Amino acid sequence: MIAEVIINRTAKKLNRTFDYHVPTELEGLIFVGSKILVPFGRGEKLEEAFVVGLKERTDYPNKMKEIAKLEEQLKDEQIELAKWMAKRYFCNLSDCIKLMLTPGTRTKNKEKRIQEKNINCVYLGKEIEEIEFAIEMGEIKSDKQKKIIYFVKDNEGVTIPEIEMFTDCSRAIVNTLIKNGYLEIIEQKVDRNPLDLKDAETIKKTEKTEKLELTEEQEDAYQKIKEKIEQNKYQSFLLYGVTGSRKDRNLFTIDTTSDRTRENSHFISTRNIFNTANVRPIYCPIWKRRACRIT
Repeated sequence: MIAEVIINRTAKKLNRTFDYHVPTELEGLIFVGSKILVPFGRGEKLEEAFVVGLKERTDYPNKMKEIAKLEEQLKDEQIELAKWMAKRYFCNLSDCIKLMLTPGTRTKNKEKRIQEKNINCVYLGKEIEEIEFAIEMGEIKSDKQKKIIYFVKDNEGVTIPEIEMFTDCSRAIVNTLIKNGYLEIIEQKVDRNPLDLKDAETIKKTEKTEKLELTEEQEDAYQKIKEKIEQNKYQSFLLYGVTGSRKDRNLFTIDTTSDRTRENSHFISTRNIFNTANVRPIYCPIWKRRACRIT
């Protein structure tokens, strides 16, 4: 099997696919979206690459190299979105694919990538019956030590800062109990889930926002621009207003309107707005564009 890959480089000359042979041990594991390591260049240095296609034959059977290692897997939908972005915004495909990677894992240097987070959790070091017997025998006399023990009994897995906050006891008392074997510290991995503290049902039922209504001045400016568009007159318009007067609201309204006319669509983008430093006007260029919008 042959994999078409994009090298993770920003050079324009490398913004194309290269064919690599999928080794037998990786067959069934390499898919579209796989992040891999491949030998590249004369020095055979391993470079990061992304699989964007799979095929059975290649036009360069004698020059082909093998994939060295599989690192990560993206979804087919993410690769398709990256291809659309590269075509739509005229940028390197590798730059778009990197946006699909988990933040903190995009750097090539593995030592600088985000690491797993571990925390120290406190548990009872002995059975509670044994600890209560030690309290009765007078081995544990301090009220604060007893308070900490019963708090950990009801809340196993808490951290030392939480014990300090809820029991109003110092870290030294906790360390004494750990030293004597009544408490123990266990390192645990923290599962990072950004939606963990959010209600999934609330996210699904997010209210749909309504269209913004233009002010009288904005409506007047919009109508003048719209009139020129309908007359097939393409030119620049000057929108003048103080900072924070929402001059861009006119542009988004025009953009929404023009998107509905698929033929000979008229398109405005905030990438084509030039804001001067002194009087803060916005020059709004309008141009004619054949229907080529991808939706």
